[in-house]
Amino acid sequence: MADSDDDLFRTTLAAVAPGTVLRDGLERILRGNTGALVVLGHDKLVESLCTGGFDVNIEFSATRLRELAKMDGAVVVDAGVSRILKAAVQLVPDPSIETLESGTRHRTAERVARQTGYPVVSVSQSMHIIALYVDGRRHVLRTTPELTSQANQAMQTLERYTTRLNEVTGSLSALEIEDLVTVRDVAVVLQRLEMVRRIHAEIAEYVLELGIDGRLLTLQLEELTAGLDDDLHAVVLDYLDPAGPVAGVDGVLTNLSALDATELLDLGHVAKALGFAIVGESLDASVSPRGLRILGKIPRLPGAIVDRLVEHFGSLQRLLAAGIDDLMAVDGVGELRARTVREGLSRLAESSILERYV
Repeated sequence: MADSDDDLFRTTLAAVAPGTVLRDGLERILRGNTGALVVLGHDKLVESLCTGGFDVNIEFSATRLRELAKMDGAVVVDAGVSRILKAAVQLVPDPSIETLESGTRHRTAERVARQTGYPVVSVSQSMHIIALYVDGRRHVLRTTPELTSQANQAMQTLERYTTRLNEVTGSLSALEIEDLVTVRDVAVVLQRLEMVRRIHAEIAEYVLELGIDGRLLTLQLEELTAGLDDDLHAVVLDYLDPAGPVAGVDGVLTNLSALDATELLDLGHVAKALGFAIVGESLDASVSPRGLRILGKIPRLPGAIVDRLVEHFGSLQRLLAAGIDDLMAVDGVGELRARTVREGLSRLAESSILERYV
């Protein structure tokens, strides 16, 4: 699905989340044991598909939607769901548009969504469900208890994976200090970062669909994954070969996203996503970081200074061996900042090695 289509889907999910006026109206229809067809947008194309019914052009409210849905036909509202424009209309989409739906209401909903590009909501009286049709995608809205249960299970999984991620990143830091990193070590960290990122994305969908009922989950999610994107970028930049086959951080992230669940478990595929040529025992080949990730752990060190230090010294080992005078040779690094960097690197080296061997 294209990014624009995905954005539309997320916007539509937010519009029908618990706590919104539209969701209130849809649930009133469901509780009243009636069906409905609601088009979330209006333009000349939508107008051309409408026959019969009447123009109302009134302010949107849950009770008005419920009452108007009692009549046969569809309801058309504006894209912002602020006004009800038409009611009791018959929608006549292009019959040549393919659909896998069987019921008349659902077939019409999918075809109208595909033809117009506007989301369409179908409330099924017989199946007692609310279905969204956004372009070529169908999504059945789940109840708050169902979503909460699934989100809590995913959150428990995220907690376990975050704990494991902290372990492998700590191990990588110690190996970097001792200059003992292999391709395998980098691939393990990237693998865990991508796994956590995918679980985060899944929970974010639950939170979006839960609306106001997902506020506590949002706080938990932010606490568990704070700095995740920064860590991922730092690992990639530390080990990505600028002259290699992968074009920048975005290229690596695209490669990782393209891996299916089975491929993500294979460290060889993960290493290839970063641009490493994996042949034979090459997973055990030695690699050296540039030092971006370790420098990023030093408090109050500006990103611009980190970039200059990495560019000047070229590797973490040279940074670790640099004295105060060597650090002061970098543009923007005075004596105070040089001492901060030197002491910060020393503390990180001591703590990383201590954590590994104790």
